[in-house]
Amino acid sequence: MTQTKDQPLEPGTPQRTRTYTWQDPLIGAGAVPGLSGLEYLRGMARGEFPPPPIGQTLGFTIGSEDDVQEGKVTFRMRPEEFHYNPIGSVHGGVYATLLDSALGCAIQTMLPAGVAYTTLDLAVKYLRPLRLGMGEVCAVAEVVSVSRQVATANAQIIDDAGKVYATATTTCLVMRPAQAPRSTQEKYP
Repeated sequence: MTQTKDQPLEPGTPQRTRTYTWQDPLIGAGAVPGLSGLEYLRGMARGEFPPPPIGQTLGFTIGSEDDVQEGKVTFRMRPEEFHYNPIGSVHGGVYATLLDSALGCAIQTMLPAGVAYTTLDLAVKYLRPLRLGMGEVCAVAEVVSVSRQVATANAQIIDDAGKVYATATTTCLVMRPAQAPRSTQEKYP
């Protein structure tokens, strides 16, 4: 049998489709400069700002405002068939994206208004497969340290029983606004 792109692999196998929507991510990004990271993420959890489209694409979210604490953020996701790789479990990139999102947001909760961050390094250890039907899992991320230019955090993906499926660490670059140059009189008294 010759398979075309739109045909199922075996006759009688139903096609699967998925449709989702998202909001303009720049709406929330426009509010970021005037809010601390903690205020912004709590506002997102309350529905005041749209969630990032990547969360809607992969089906993960901050469940409630309680999932956003200073230095700690929890994302929730239910493994689904559309997350699968060719060997029948959730693709490692889904783990990495979920963990990277939780880690970055945990760091963001520690940053004042006008300060941004970006991931420099992400290290993920895959311990167990995530599979369809296992229920919701959480990526729980906690900040280790935030300095003027660098922040670090660690995270785990866990199930309701506390079983660990993956761990991760990150280092993020902290980007603070440039300071105004000092006048000549301030430099040389």
